[in-house]
Amino acid sequence: MSNGDAIAAVRAVGVVPVVTLPDAATAEPLCETLLDAGLPIIEVTFRSEAAAEAIGLIASKYPEMCVGAGTVTDPAQVSMARDAGAAFAVAPGLNPSVVAAAHESGLPFWPGVCTPTEVDQALSLGLKVLKFFPAGVLGGARTVKAVLGPFLHLGVEVIPTGQVDEDSAVTYWALDGVLAVGGSWIAPEALVLAGDWREVSRRARAAVVRYHAVHGQMP
Repeated sequence: MSNGDAIAAVRAVGVVPVVTLPDAATAEPLCETLLDAGLPIIEVTFRSEAAAEAIGLIASKYPEMCVGAGTVTDPAQVSMARDAGAAFAVAPGLNPSVVAAAHESGLPFWPGVCTPTEVDQALSLGLKVLKFFPAGVLGGARTVKAVLGPFLHLGVEVIPTGQVDEDSAVTYWALDGVLAVGGSWIAPEALVLAGDWREVSRRARAAVVRYHAVHGQMP
């Protein structure tokens, strides 16, 4: 998947469920729940050893699901994500060596930033889609708006992540330059471990409806 295709997939739904999976098998009921709820996208973080296997399972068994790799913090993980079939990769910070590895591999890569200096650095590395992290503890939508303002005319877009929830997501979606939000609240570890797919479905459906309502669209 090209960078443009990955961006289009994210823009279509406005929220990327960010998940940490205890094992690859858990990816199956989770993906089926998200797809049924109208949310065909997922970011599997490298915070567990099951990440690469889970990404591979999703990529092969659920081709309609746009699967990304999260918490990619070194070049080796870029290769693991690409080889597993990830459509994009996301990082919490801006590491030039990881950016270089992603460019070389052709894997769409969206690093984390939280200051104007880091946005400027990302632009110098040829990147315009960025994760804004940690959005919540840094002031939420007001901070994102202030940091992003000087770069909007350059086409920079961000995905605020970190302490975003069903209500605060609406404040981010209303901002110019916000591509989507990171949806850690949709399938948090506690719900995944409990297998509470009913609640995951409720949260996913609500997010889809609210995103389209903000933009005056029907889901």
